[in-house]
Amino acid sequence: MPKLILVRHGESQWNLENRFTGWVDVPLSPKGEEEAKIAGEHLKDFQIDKLYTSVLQRAINTAKIALETAGKGELPTERDQALNERHYGDLQGLNKAETAVQYGDEQVKIWRRSYDIPPPNGESLKDTAARTLPYFQSKILPDIKAGKNVLVVAHGNSLRSIVMDLDSLTKEQVLELNIPTAVPLVYDFDDAGNILGKKYLFERA
Repeated sequence: MPKLILVRHGESQWNLENRFTGWVDVPLSPKGEEEAKIAGEHLKDFQIDKLYTSVLQRAINTAKIALETAGKGELPTERDQALNERHYGDLQGLNKAETAVQYGDEQVKIWRRSYDIPPPNGESLKDTAARTLPYFQSKILPDIKAGKNVLVVAHGNSLRSIVMDLDSLTKEQVLELNIPTAVPLVYDFDDAGNILGKKYLFERA
């Protein structure tokens, strides 16, 4: 029974500073490195055949730390910007609290969580899905159908777009979807690529 394991990267330095990050290539914070180790502890009992990450270091290093902690060797790996975080456009680098003061809480929530309304010069979740889902369907899903256990380490919004598709969520439901940092989400599939079940491996306190 093949498995898809989705992991959002650990806390980044700009997560810590409450900034919009997007495609800016910031490193993990010390807490994020620790979160990646904890994720790895929970992956020890899983066979993993293939790794996919974005091209951003916070995802790459989360995968590296988690797999080292899990005692896994070198895996066949693909990195692609199709799995990058949503591009936040003019908001990238700005403090989220200050942005809420400037534009209003409700407008910032819409930019952050809505499906099809992008921030200025940035991507909506719909725009993000337009690159993540074709990549998922052409690259990752065939590996699952071939019986491989696949680990995808990416970002809050690129993973939200994948989960929205896998779980058949509506635009309204995805508004409230939040994927925690470095908590593996495991989907079980049958050989035809149908989902049999899903679960998070642990809950963060």
